Amino acid sequence: MTAAGGTVTAVTFLWLGMVFAISFLEAPLKFRAPGVTLPIGLGIGRLVFRALNACELAWAAAIVIAVALGSFSGATIPLAAGVAVVTLVLQLVGVRPILTRRSNRVLAGHDGPRSHAHLVYVGLEVVKVGALIWLGIAVLSTPALP
Repeated sequence: MTAAGGTVTAVTFLWLGMVFAISFLEAPLKFRAPGVTLPIGLGIGRLVFRALNACELAWAAAIVIAVALGSFSGATIPLAAGVAVVTLVLQLVGVRPILTRRSNRVLAGHDGPRSHAHLVYVGLEVVKVGALIWLGIAVLSTPALP
């Protein structure tokens, strides 16, 4: 495996593990802990997802650079990487601002209609996880070009 292939593999599975741990374990479980109210859970979630998203941007950049500099055969690896990166951008630019406005209202003590943006974000998480699994498998199963 080339250095680019090793980089893409390592970063892909690191990114995938963090998304599983935060989005599918920490996020739903924190609201089940005794004494965690909606405002406390939202406050924790905002901090955790801000940190996760910053890491994700770094990992996405590392993957894009490694794929651009690497010698991978076919379009599968760039396509899978592109799907993961575009999905992240959609989450950060299209959905996170809506979730932030909603959590700002809740943290300020206002109630209102529930937002469906959270379901969109979760749906995009599922797409991103699928793309990262696809990318990881593609890199591991593609022979390196000389």
